[in-house]
Amino acid sequence: MLSVPSLEELQAAAHVVTLPMRVKFRGITEREVMLFDGPASWAEFGPFLEYDDAEAARWLASAVEAGWQGFPEPVRDWIPINATVPAVDPSEVAAILGAFDAVHTVKVKVAEPGQSLAEDAARVGAVRHLLPAAQIRVDANGAWDADQAVRALRMLSVFGLEYAEQPVASVAQMAAVRRALKGLVLIAADESVRKATDPLAVARAGAADLLVVKAAPLGGVRRALEIVAEAGLPAVVSSALDSSVGIRAGVALAAALPALPYACGLGTVSLMAGDVAAESLVAVSGGLSVREVAATPALLAKFAATPGRRDWWFERLRRAHALL
Repeated sequence: MLSVPSLEELQAAAHVVTLPMRVKFRGITEREVMLFDGPASWAEFGPFLEYDDAEAARWLASAVEAGWQGFPEPVRDWIPINATVPAVDPSEVAAILGAFDAVHTVKVKVAEPGQSLAEDAARVGAVRHLLPAAQIRVDANGAWDADQAVRALRMLSVFGLEYAEQPVASVAQMAAVRRALKGLVLIAADESVRKATDPLAVARAGAADLLVVKAAPLGGVRRALEIVAEAGLPAVVSSALDSSVGIRAGVALAAALPALPYACGLGTVSLMAGDVAAESLVAVSGGLSVREVAATPALLAKFAATPGRRDWWFERLRRAHALL
């Protein structure tokens, strides 16, 4: 049972930072997170601004695990990493991929509001042209309906997709898309796991071939490991646009899984123009080594949030802590 520190202890250990992005991602150009200098390690509390208090409380549980309990013992010391291409114009793809080291796998964002399937195809095609031997996966964040997803994935399959992540929003739609595609493109569940009241519903419905798991939204590394074991499906570990401190939790999860058949989505620090660690947790030779990460005072000061944003996060901390 996780022992939760007092609100006063968390407040005393907390720092709020605003990190600039190299490119717009998830519609944002800055990433705000709260960091804790915990007794076990540095930890990150970074639910996106629109998330409600109940969801934020799971992110806080993950931060408490990292900072006050520490991580499970790893079974591997190196994690393969995918590059991430946001929903940009094809002309920008080369520069984005250039920020990543030794790219073997690429996740491409598709189904961005206001963009067309033709634009998605051009972006995926640009990745395939630049990296003919790479694994390519696409992520729609649940934005298509079932008919749109089937049509889009049949078109995009010509580029040789490794899988499609959360093509539609609901578990029932996921199952329908998977049946319609008949194995042409594998289906991965992300939001259907991390945002669901029942994270195992997607596995019971036969709606996915694999799971995308993130430590923070699921309540921590140990809870994520339990969900993967209960689901009985292969897992990809991903991040939530974290600083190097938050990525460390994802690395801990990937390092503790019994099997790791896919490259992990833990390379998003490369999309940021600032970080809190002097030695950022970014891929080398296409992967991340399992190591400790600490925020440095100079970088905490450089990227410190404004007093108003700091107050907003401390109030959010108070509400989330009350739900633990």
